[in-house]
Amino acid sequence: MKIHEFQAKQVLRAYGVAVPEGRVATTPDEAETIAGELGGKVVVKAQIHAGGRGKGGGVKLAHTAAEARQHATEILGMQLVTHQTGPDGQKVKQILVEQASDIARELYLGITLDRARGCDVIMASQEGGVEIEEVAANNPDAILREHVHPGLGLLPFQATRLAFGLGLEGKAVRAGANMLMALYKAYQGVDCSLAEINPLVITGDGQVLALDAKINFDDNAAYRHKEQAALRDLDEEDPLEVEASKFGLNYIKLDGNIGCMVNGAGLAMATMDIIKLAGGAPANFLDVGGGASAETVENGFRILLSDPNVKAILINIFGGIVRCDRVAEGVIQARTNIDVKVPIVVRLAGTNADIASVMLQKSGHNFTVANGLKDAAEKAVEALS
Repeated sequence: MKIHEFQAKQVLRAYGVAVPEGRVATTPDEAETIAGELGGKVVVKAQIHAGGRGKGGGVKLAHTAAEARQHATEILGMQLVTHQTGPDGQKVKQILVEQASDIARELYLGITLDRARGCDVIMASQEGGVEIEEVAANNPDAILREHVHPGLGLLPFQATRLAFGLGLEGKAVRAGANMLMALYKAYQGVDCSLAEINPLVITGDGQVLALDAKINFDDNAAYRHKEQAALRDLDEEDPLEVEASKFGLNYIKLDGNIGCMVNGAGLAMATMDIIKLAGGAPANFLDVGGGASAETVENGFRILLSDPNVKAILINIFGGIVRCDRVAEGVIQARTNIDVKVPIVVRLAGTNADIASVMLQKSGHNFTVANGLKDAAEKAVEALS
């Protein structure tokens, strides 16, 4: 789960990470008041779940409270387009008004899981303020990495080594090491999948501040952090993904025209790959899970058909935990209850698959029953013509 910058800074502040003073505003009046209380010179920052806000006009420096009001008027309500929002952009509904900092240097810090090593990795770079993907592509040697032992955690000598690697000197070394230790405590404490500070700045008077912050929570640990649900901003998520989550479905919208209903992430990936191989393009990733009931299938149908780009549906279910005849029953029920005007290709494999095939063929509905995954993908692509 993604959260806004101001929320990420609240989390980090609670763990001792130094961040600039600032508050959230939803109107120009509020922005002017906050700016006045912070001394007038502030940065007005659009709050959306995307990077590149400054390049899109969503981050502006104000020297007075009146100027902050003007910037707030321009940013609030704008459709902010960045390289992460796509061409449609994202509407700005709130802004962070934050005390301006005297920036001497910009650095980068990030923590995530290194799946290859099976442990957390801290990444640091002297090239702060730049997208880390860009740094990795153009100058990979500029990224320092420190792997964290899962049993020992981040050790002080590792934090100090990274601080020196960032070129910090004098008091800034200790401050930088302390920042790293605090950031890792936050990362572990709230079960993050990503914690990133870009840029981490050294001010003219030697302070080390998290000028920007990005935190993603690990959804698998949400049961341990009930308070995190209040930080979710549904306006920043795809409406169909939000709707799917209400029914325990995993849905990700893509840009194709073949809707995919599958059970299991691995089967979903394979299904999308073979659709591409057959010359088609998947419109989504929809995983109904291992216990695909009639209700689950019906909700899945409704979500798929809510996307006007879907011109055909491919159902690819492996009956392991759930029997194929029960899946077929759900498919037939969903087709009966929902007005479906696009072709439906069904491939069921596993327990009672033969019974399920007969049920579909005798249902009275115009299902195309496929024999194997390759055949299913080819028939789904053919159904588009």
